Amino acid sequence: MSTNLTAPVDQSPHHHKPKTSRARLSYPKVLLIISGSLILLSLLRVVTGATNLTESGQYIAALNAAVPIGLAGLGGLWAERSGVINIGLEGMMMLGAFSAGAVGWQHGPWAAAAAGVVGGALGGLLHAVATVTFGVDHIISGVAINIMALGLTQFLAKLWFGAEGSAAAAAGGNDKQSPPMSDMPTFTVPGLSDWLHSIEQHHWFLVSDTAGIAGSLVTNVSWLTVVTAVLFVLTFYVLWRSAFGLRLRSCGEGPIAAESLGVNVYRYKYAAVLVSGALAGLGGAFLAIYVHIYQDGQTGGRGYIGLATMIFGNWRPGGVAMGAGLFGFMDALQLRGGGPTVHALLLLLAVLLVGLALWKLRAGARTQAALSLVAAALLALWYATTDTVPLEIVGVAPYIATLLVLSLAAQRLRPPKAIGKIYRRGQGK
Repeated sequence: MSTNLTAPVDQSPHHHKPKTSRARLSYPKVLLIISGSLILLSLLRVVTGATNLTESGQYIAALNAAVPIGLAGLGGLWAERSGVINIGLEGMMMLGAFSAGAVGWQHGPWAAAAAGVVGGALGGLLHAVATVTFGVDHIISGVAINIMALGLTQFLAKLWFGAEGSAAAAAGGNDKQSPPMSDMPTFTVPGLSDWLHSIEQHHWFLVSDTAGIAGSLVTNVSWLTVVTAVLFVLTFYVLWRSAFGLRLRSCGEGPIAAESLGVNVYRYKYAAVLVSGALAGLGGAFLAIYVHIYQDGQTGGRGYIGLATMIFGNWRPGGVAMGAGLFGFMDALQLRGGGPTVHALLLLLAVLLVGLALWKLRAGARTQAALSLVAAALLALWYATTDTVPLEIVGVAPYIATLLVLSLAAQRLRPPKAIGKIYRRGQGK
């Protein structure tokens, strides 16, 4: 049977719709946004004195926090582009973290990463069997996997790590954690790292801020972080620049039409959900490798935040990466005592809300503009009458950021057409 799904170009069904007036982000626009953000952060650092906003240490921590969130979001993107909702990302991260801890203390961090991929892929396989083969509701299957993964990892931790007289217990394991594993290698670009650090110490406007952020990319970077960056690039090229990716995305847009053109929809959905689980499992493994042990409750809801980054990123790898960076930054504030930094961000948020109000007013949405201005005034008042924010608010800052970003991004989202729908082979006949 002839098919037009062999060309490695983007011909997904939504491209046949009439074009809307909303312009896509071009590279110059992206560079302009990045430049504007750097200037805004520099101004905020000068006005508030919150040096953590652009310190290299903050961004090193943010990068490490962003990697597992980004991998979970990337995993969700693979599954949902094929039409399968993957609420089970959190459970697949748990399986990946546990598998990494079980293998890593004996065989090292690279074996731990591989074990995490396998553990997460097994969770993805279970989700694929339930949703693709047996037609179980995607949400129910995902929630069931999360519950199952939590119980299974807690049971196996007691059995493998905490058993009296076992080698794992003798090496430092117990019912709640694995024995420690060796360090994952990191790299620092010699010369460049020290030079950027020296510029950062001068606290020059914009120049030192840029040096601090750039320094985080060349100082003590885990090789797993590099692997993650490569996976983002590969995902883009596989899903948007190959015939395989075109067929996979057609399964999420119109599986009946794809089947009529000779695509084995079941096979592509299985492949996508397996990759989804493997990526989430690698994210869980990163958490265990980063702190050298597996711990009960280690994922801490990052699978759900990863799902939020995927939605915020509009089911695109670049958007997922930006969302993961944002949430990673907020998550890193907890590790670095970010009360003053979060306090400074109140002023930034107030300024952004004023800009949003002006934009909405120009578009004729007066009610939304008024609400934005009221919120901006309240945040400015909070900033002016306090010196810091309680640590409890710092702890929930990533989740508050999740809600705010999703509420602002909700109007421009465009999920795959057939996402979450049960598909049966031959149903279009």
